Amino acid sequence: MSKNSKILLWVMLAVVLVLILSIVLTTTLMQPEKIAFSEYIQLIEDDKIDEIKVNNYVYDGYKDGKHIYQAAGPRNEAGNALYEEFWNVIMVRNGDADPDNDIKVSYSDPNAGSYMSYLMPLAGIILVCVVFWLLIRQTQGGGGKAMSFAKTKARVNSNIKVRFSDVAGAEEEKAELAEVVEFLKNPHKFSDLGARIPKGILLVGPPGTGKTLFAKAVAGEANVPFFSISGSDFVEMFVGVGASRVRDLFDAAKKSQPCIIFIDEIDAVGRQRGTGLGGGHDEREQTLNQLLVQMDGFETNEGIIVMAATNRADILDPALLRPGRFDRQVVVNLPDVRGREAILKVHARNKPLEPNVNFKILARMTIGFSGADLENLLNEAAILAARANKKMIGNHELYEGINKVLLGPQKKSHLVTESDKRITAYHESGHAIIDKLCKHGGSVHEVSIIARGMAAGYTMTRPDNDDNHMTKAQLEDDICGLLGGRVAEELVIKDVSTGASHDLRRVTETARKMVTEWGMSERVGLVTYSSDNPIFLGRDMEAHNSYSEETAGIIDEEVHNIIETAHARATKLLTENRKVLDNMARVLIERETIYTDEVDMLLAGATVEEVYKYMDEKLKVSEENPFKRVLKDDSLFDDGKGETKGESKPDDKSEDKPEDKPEGGERRH
Repeated sequence: MSKNSKILLWVMLAVVLVLILSIVLTTTLMQPEKIAFSEYIQLIEDDKIDEIKVNNYVYDGYKDGKHIYQAAGPRNEAGNALYEEFWNVIMVRNGDADPDNDIKVSYSDPNAGSYMSYLMPLAGIILVCVVFWLLIRQTQGGGGKAMSFAKTKARVNSNIKVRFSDVAGAEEEKAELAEVVEFLKNPHKFSDLGARIPKGILLVGPPGTGKTLFAKAVAGEANVPFFSISGSDFVEMFVGVGASRVRDLFDAAKKSQPCIIFIDEIDAVGRQRGTGLGGGHDEREQTLNQLLVQMDGFETNEGIIVMAATNRADILDPALLRPGRFDRQVVVNLPDVRGREAILKVHARNKPLEPNVNFKILARMTIGFSGADLENLLNEAAILAARANKKMIGNHELYEGINKVLLGPQKKSHLVTESDKRITAYHESGHAIIDKLCKHGGSVHEVSIIARGMAAGYTMTRPDNDDNHMTKAQLEDDICGLLGGRVAEELVIKDVSTGASHDLRRVTETARKMVTEWGMSERVGLVTYSSDNPIFLGRDMEAHNSYSEETAGIIDEEVHNIIETAHARATKLLTENRKVLDNMARVLIERETIYTDEVDMLLAGATVEEVYKYMDEKLKVSEENPFKRVLKDDSLFDDGKGETKGESKPDDKSEDKPEDKPEGGERRH
């Protein structure tokens, strides 16, 4: 039943209910006073009734138009005297010289009903007819709904407001897509030279890098209709529905040429054929076949550009990626420091920031953040500022927003036992000391034993720049730093806890990749023994290892050797710096959080009292601008109006394959 039909039905029901209610109320509230016939005659004589209506022995008395009295006339011979008296009184009243004193007597037809007796059946008939009509419409519309089931679910937008200026941090990607915009605006410029614009453009990249935003920006710049649909909208339980929706989508697009069709998460429908549990999936494969034909088959769809987004290009069908279909792939990587700075400026347009907010600092502090992460960071900072009843977003909210995006909100009210606090303090101190002592360890910005998210404590480390490559020495230092927490527990607590589970998982993953993927084991050699892509169920499930059991044993031994060597090295470093370890844990237990300066002071041999005094002096700085506690470059903190200071370093690069780099940023306990 359609929405309008439902509304009409409810309106009719409401009208009938109102009529019934009005009748009931009228009958209940306006009942006349019932009296004896002799009393009725006396009231006529006393001039309290000026109109009489007789209806089948029922005498209704009215005064000034109001129904006041009602009496039942006698129906036996004994009542003849009362009737005679009744008419005598009437004749006396009507015989007066004053005509205003006359009584009007009227009779109703005993065979005729009241207007309500006609209205109620009529209302019932109308209601039944309306309900029957709606049921007929619903029945007739069933066939139409069955036919519309195979229609496309694409949403059409002809007035996209997004422009390339709203997409920051990806200049090369913009240049690739600018050609598409130019073709949609001036196709003859290319056709006159014999050039053919790509029929399909596949946007590939990690989640949150702005692939969908790029597609909207292309449609907005070209000012053409934008058909958007998800890959899962094609797949249904019934075979053939998805293929029909593909045909309907392209038929609708042909009527709006030139236009853009955007398919988000195309891997839901475009994955390789003949794969999956139990073989292929008939519905998905038919949908994919129809998509292949529509993009490059016998029919030509000039003026229709298909754009799609995915973060799993490795599982797409090869026929979908060949020239003539998705013949151009635009890889959208995580932004580098310049890109992050530009993205932050875009998302901060409608947010009031304090004058000393510096986007350059934020960009340096958010290595590894995607565009979505940066937008979320500013949003979290705005929420924190609103919670504190502030009119502008400051550095304190931005710093807390970074930590909240990375680890989650602080749990200051969480009850922690003294034993847990001591274990966490030594664990995080071990991480911080090893990271500072290793040549390639990251810069320690913050060490805290305050719980955040799933972590009981954390050591926040960040690299100095966006290096693409990780050397063997860097990886070994990273593994050593990850093991610092476990080693500290072994040395001081004389026992081990479950707090190092996250660290051990990352250590094992990094060491195994060093051996099997990156050729960093002399014994195994320069041979790759595993894929860096996630398992694709159906294709990879039946795949067999390309190496023998003996080789697998050697791989396990090499992974174990790398970890054990790093463990021994971490043990040696912490043993030599046991006093620093004890002092740092003591400061953490007392103050809960320390920053770069305090870590450096403790490693330089400062006493606990000297650190406490320094922290008290810097308390106001921490509250006003926490970034000053973790960054040493004073040139970044010149007074400004929210603009970046200085030029970006030429060696700042975008992360090419962040999944190939060991996870960095924090040591979680």
